[in-house]
Amino acid sequence: MPQAQRQLETRFTYGDYRTWPDSERWELIHGVPYDMSPAPSRSHQALITEFIFQFRSFLQDKVCRIYPAPFDVRLPEGDEADDDIETVVQPDLVVVCDRDKLDEKGCKGAPDLVIEILSPSTAAKDLHEKFTLYERAGVKEYWIVHPQDRTVMVFKREGERFGRAAMYAGEDSVDVPLLGELVIDLKQAFSSAE
Repeated sequence: MPQAQRQLETRFTYGDYRTWPDSERWELIHGVPYDMSPAPSRSHQALITEFIFQFRSFLQDKVCRIYPAPFDVRLPEGDEADDDIETVVQPDLVVVCDRDKLDEKGCKGAPDLVIEILSPSTAAKDLHEKFTLYERAGVKEYWIVHPQDRTVMVFKREGERFGRAAMYAGEDSVDVPLLGELVIDLKQAFSSAE
């Protein structure tokens, strides 16, 4: 894939992406490749693990499922074939309630809920490009987790756009009515990353 970095004017597709080495992690946003290295920190992984535990415990007997990265989320612009899709992302966590969107390659279409845990190398992309991408794709709820600040911004869909962020701090609980009676304990989540 190093050739792709040299040819940024070239647009890539999911067909190209699937030929790249499994040892490398990439995302495509509108045909532009983004390197997903370096590897996430220990605290980043601890947060992901705790969120998985809390969501999975609640969703165990329900239709919705949670998936951690690496998990390909293909976001087509229309009805193009898989290999022609130009946007493939790997959010830190996704919840998908429509099983028709799932296949062995991951998810095709907008997940119901996306969580991105900020790191210095991905913060700008998560806050700007991915925010716009998820909003346009139809994601119902987007969480941006700031591990150092111990805060979470939750954006919920209001019509065609995300509404204003609801802000939560490290001791708060987050109600997730999108998924029923789920309540996420942020104190427990952030404590796991210490």
